[in-house]
Amino acid sequence: MLSIEGVAQAYGAVIALREVSLKLEPGEILCLLGPSGCGKTTLLRIIAGLETEYRGRVALNGVDLRPVPAHQRGFGYMFQDYALFPHMSVADNIAYGLRRQGISRKKIREIVAALLERVGLSGLETRDVAALSGGQKQRVALARSLAPNPKLLMLDEPLGSLDAQLRDQLALELRRLIKAESLSAITVTHDHREAYAVADRIAVMNFGSIQQVDTPRSLFDRPRNAFVASFLGLRNIFSADDVQLLIQRGVEIPEASGGHKTILVHPSGIHLRQPPGPARRVKALLRSAIFRGDYYDVGASLGDSLSLHFTTRELSAAVGDEVQLFIAPGAVKRLHDQNGV
Repeated sequence: MLSIEGVAQAYGAVIALREVSLKLEPGEILCLLGPSGCGKTTLLRIIAGLETEYRGRVALNGVDLRPVPAHQRGFGYMFQDYALFPHMSVADNIAYGLRRQGISRKKIREIVAALLERVGLSGLETRDVAALSGGQKQRVALARSLAPNPKLLMLDEPLGSLDAQLRDQLALELRRLIKAESLSAITVTHDHREAYAVADRIAVMNFGSIQQVDTPRSLFDRPRNAFVASFLGLRNIFSADDVQLLIQRGVEIPEASGGHKTILVHPSGIHLRQPPGPARRVKALLRSAIFRGDYYDVGASLGDSLSLHFTTRELSAAVGDEVQLFIAPGAVKRLHDQNGV
């Protein structure tokens, strides 16, 4: 549906995007994930038509969008700060874009009522948006972006201003709503948990380039390089200098190939009890155990400066105890050394 080919952008000496290429399939939710300043919002603005000076090509169903003004692209855009009009009611905010299209008042009322029901705000038509909670404002902004029945929905940090509990809840609702509307969508976030919950595919970005594009599950299981792994919260990343120390401590390391010298020991493959199937037994010292409610976040030292971090639902040992770790063969992975692709 949407094709991004070799898009590059610079502001003076600052390079925002480096030859970015991506594709969006019909009905797909693609998330641009990365730290502040990685270029994800710049890319979103180029797709929306809010930035027109760039190199490369953005096409919708094969048609180059460069000559098409933002207001003629038929895209919905939800801004990070929601950009609601505080002096207007909920209904007037949602109807604002529709009125500019010359749609009849009766039809606008029908569209607004239907959208409010979909986002769970029925009965709040006349309320001022200034009196709404953060979660309610987020839903109004989403309803407004859905009102013109967009060809593509774009969301810039849609949950960024919400507290953690509400963010988790609304991430699932956001995905449900987009799928219910059979929309294609691109969303931007710096929170990998939000990306996992919302997206069909995730494009991890850093320094203006795409590091890896994959499904949430594949991205978590098989990060391509050290940056992707660390940005996803995976901490057991070891340089080539640590490999011999890991081998001495009993960790089985797969053979290196090409530039794959960095090691990831995936936390999902570390256990305190013998798992089904083969596993390498490693002695360790329990250094930390933080109770997270339904699991423990554990840190164990292999001696010297080597530590492994993982989670477990049951913990019979105490901090300071010597423990046996069982590391499944597939848990130890080689990563690309470079952050670029």
